[in-house]
Amino acid sequence: MKIEERVFLILFILFNLFIHYKGLYESRYKKNAYHETPLLIILGICVWGDAVIFGLFWVIAGIISSLLNSWILFLLIFSLFWVVRGFGESFYWYLQQFSNINRNPLEKLRGYKFFQNDSIWFIYQIINQCITVAALVVSVYLVKYKL
Repeated sequence: MKIEERVFLILFILFNLFIHYKGLYESRYKKNAYHETPLLIILGICVWGDAVIFGLFWVIAGIISSLLNSWILFLLIFSLFWVVRGFGESFYWYLQQFSNINRNPLEKLRGYKFFQNDSIWFIYQIINQCITVAALVVSVYLVKYKL
């Protein structure tokens, strides 16, 4: 592993440890588990409740990759995470479209100004399907050409 990759992983671990504890604080004490966290979306963290679990997940992934001295393993974990997360989000938005539970009011969703009706649901579905495909392609590439 190159020095810059190792430095990145150390900073990544520390950042995610902070995010994990911030998520705990926001969820438990401020009751903000569903408060959106748009700056953390690259880590799969959409709301503070996600930060509690995914922050810890990324800490563990970073530590394992560091201990095994494998940058490619870290990239593969990141890519496979997005395969699973993208599929899960696609499924979530598909179910949300037909649910009577209105956890995400249409008018509060990003993109609603372009898609002012139920079409916003399928937009969220296909965005996450694209993420799933891209992450799967990267995962296959990493396994085939880098491991």
